[in-house]
Amino acid sequence: MSVHDQAAAAVLSQLALAADGAVLGLGLAYVAVRSILKFTSNSSALRKIEQAPSIRVSDLRSVLTLPSDNDDSANVQSESGKLVIVRGCVEAKSALDTNWKSLRPAPSGVLVSQESGDKGVILQRTQTCIYNEWRGFFGWTSDLRSLFVRSWKEQESSTVRMVPFILVETGRWPQSDYVIVNMEGSRHPLPLTTVYHRLQPIHASPYTFLQALFGHEYPVGLLDEEKLLPTGKEITAVGICSLKDGSPVIKSCKDLPFFLSDLTKDQILVDLDFKTKVLFWSGVVLGSLAVGILGYAVVRNWNRWKEWRQQRRDQQQSSARSNQANDQGASDEEHGDVPDGELCVICLMRRRRSAFVPCGHLVCCQSCALSVERDLSPKCPVCRQTIRNSVRIYDS
Repeated sequence: MSVHDQAAAAVLSQLALAADGAVLGLGLAYVAVRSILKFTSNSSALRKIEQAPSIRVSDLRSVLTLPSDNDDSANVQSESGKLVIVRGCVEAKSALDTNWKSLRPAPSGVLVSQESGDKGVILQRTQTCIYNEWRGFFGWTSDLRSLFVRSWKEQESSTVRMVPFILVETGRWPQSDYVIVNMEGSRHPLPLTTVYHRLQPIHASPYTFLQALFGHEYPVGLLDEEKLLPTGKEITAVGICSLKDGSPVIKSCKDLPFFLSDLTKDQILVDLDFKTKVLFWSGVVLGSLAVGILGYAVVRNWNRWKEWRQQRRDQQQSSARSNQANDQGASDEEHGDVPDGELCVICLMRRRRSAFVPCGHLVCCQSCALSVERDLSPKCPVCRQTIRNSVRIYDS
């Protein structure tokens, strides 16, 4: 770690421990709340998947209520659908147009990988540009940028193509039963298989040298990757199944973390149960740490505030007592028996204590001298000379 990285790490640690760890406690509390929210959603998804029936493709029509012309409730139920778990093989929807009684033909209307030649119904092509940084003469700012705003989003460009596909029952041919997979609105991860993966180096240019010299990111390699959902692959669909135009259609459920997966129902339940336990205990541990750190910070800052308030109160009381004693002593001195020749020429009540500068006349008490100084054009009341300020005279 360089000197700049160490300095940035020290600044971040001081910021996290600011206010006796209050910032760190708030950060842990935020993570704990997010963990509890994810735990709640995963628990709900786990219960739904446990209660959902795992059925074959050929049994879907018996599970779903068939719509009829005179049965409105059946129409509503068929439109709303039912949460089911179906496992089957991937086939292109265009295979329905072939003759089921003939030998299995090669399905038409499928996607073909440009590199490997494999056929599938979903094709994802990704190009990732790999960058590197070298701290050049002017590249010291890259240390901080790597901590705060380093991002790889500009590196990756991905394109996804798909054709309509269905799930058919595994091990049966020719097929008469199927379920149409509706991918609209689905943002769930797909069980794709990597069919092509290649890393190509990028040759340096004069512009690349300038980028490296000034400490900027420069490309060093290009990664090409193709992923495919091949036909004939056995997958599990977890979603809402309903009848549309007499054909079963399954679509994703936004409340569930799975839609199409390589895992079986039992494996999905085990995976969700493990994630739920991890989220629960992480929320409990992080929440306890956050409560402890925030409680410690609150108590420490409360005690500091009380100490500061008590010190300020003591200072005010001591200052008031000293001022009162000084005022009382000055009052006793000034309002005592003062000869006529030592009385202030303005108030004729207090002893003369302030001499004017530059004339030097000692003819006023301190209060009257301050009043004379505040005038727009202060002048000595004896010689009428302009004065700059006054000086308090003390008897030895």
